[in-house]
Amino acid sequence: MTSPVRPRRLALIAAAMAALVLCAAPFAPRSADAAVFDPKTFTLDNGLRVVLVENHRVPAVVQMVWYKVGAADEPRGKSGIAHFLEHLMFKGTATMQPGEFSKVVARHGGRDNAFTSQDYTAYHQTVAKDYLDLVMKMEADRMSNLVLTDAVVDPERDVILEERRARIDNQPPALLGEAMDSALYRNHPYRIPVIGWASEIAGLTTADALSFYKRHYAPNNAILVVAGDVSLEELKRLAQEHYGDIPRGPDIERERVTEPPQLAARRVTLESPQVREPTLRRNYYAPSATAGATQHAYALEVLSEILGGPTGRLYRDLVIERGLAAAAGAWYSPDSLDMTKFGFYAVPRQGKSVEAVEAALDEAIAKLLREGVTVDEVADATKRLKASAVFARDDLETAARVLGAALATGRSIDDVEQWPARIGAVTAEQVNIAARAVLKPEGSVTGILLPKPAEAASAAPAQAPTPTPADAPAGAPQPSQPARNPS
Repeated sequence: MTSPVRPRRLALIAAAMAALVLCAAPFAPRSADAAVFDPKTFTLDNGLRVVLVENHRVPAVVQMVWYKVGAADEPRGKSGIAHFLEHLMFKGTATMQPGEFSKVVARHGGRDNAFTSQDYTAYHQTVAKDYLDLVMKMEADRMSNLVLTDAVVDPERDVILEERRARIDNQPPALLGEAMDSALYRNHPYRIPVIGWASEIAGLTTADALSFYKRHYAPNNAILVVAGDVSLEELKRLAQEHYGDIPRGPDIERERVTEPPQLAARRVTLESPQVREPTLRRNYYAPSATAGATQHAYALEVLSEILGGPTGRLYRDLVIERGLAAAAGAWYSPDSLDMTKFGFYAVPRQGKSVEAVEAALDEAIAKLLREGVTVDEVADATKRLKASAVFARDDLETAARVLGAALATGRSIDDVEQWPARIGAVTAEQVNIAARAVLKPEGSVTGILLPKPAEAASAAPAQAPTPTPADAPAGAPQPSQPARNPS
């Protein structure tokens, strides 16, 4: 399945997605402060929330079904079960053979996949509008009629274990990310990787998967988002026909444990013979759009835009002006259901030490906290972010992803639609207050990825580090959520 986009701010998603219809028929320009997607919504009697984003520029549609369950909702000792079940959802029903779902979609010229995050699991198809009825029928079928046996579950468990070995255990940047999450979140389930711990994956059973499926995969715990060339009346008919008779499941209260106070800076160092050059990361415990001091979320988005990217403060300071780093930036993920992270990363330039780069990063953060950001910096950043929302309107899949992720993590359609206006209202004072509230040493974890000393690494081939940290910039895939096409 695809790596989940952590649907972050619209800017990040829009930048990461390929436009499906950008070059289609001409359309009238819209203000960056206008509503983003103009969605319509209704709810079936069984509790299924349905959202439509009409876009008639091309005869295509995207269907996405989002379940409000992710890795952070797993039973204790069953890490990886949410992602495992995502794989197993392609293993067939009473009327479809294992793998047949994706083959049918491909045979009709479409594409499909799925992804799992800490907070949700989603399944999606992109097809010509004439086949929306078909993919809705198939998706509704596996919402309630999944058939699992040991014969299909046991081999797929081996696939997951191999994915973990390939994408985590053999990837030092991913191992560092896991170690940093475990240090930042001492009690909360975000400390556990989405793919799970290998020892627990190995113990997952058919009974575990069916229990998780029966509890969480029900219409009242799901959101159906359709974007594309379909009318509201047609969608109401199709949704009722295919999903309307599926019985409600249990009403689930998402219970998450809380973190104890962050009282001490933490540090994680990983050495590996696969690493040629060091990498520096630092994550700060931060509020999200739905948890903690949520009033800081929009300001932190603006701050990450000011600091990160090829024109950001950090790149100019560490890369261009001081020549210490080959890459540097900042990022923020506001869309978690619970407390999230504000992060920094830097890759030392050849011949420069990680200690020198870390000292420069410390200086840059200290200057930020001392002097703050300027009014002009905020104006430029908010202009770029608001412009990104304009492009997001023209991508079918972006619309479905942004709205689905928002609704699956406790936000509203209004939160999405008002995003440009709320970003535009952020002031320099609000950014500075948010920075000082979040960028505290006691709320941080610093991660260092280092080459193994030569005498210990002589037998291992060298490999350059991943240039973009796995948990950092703009929509980068997360190695803890491996990619795999089920077909």
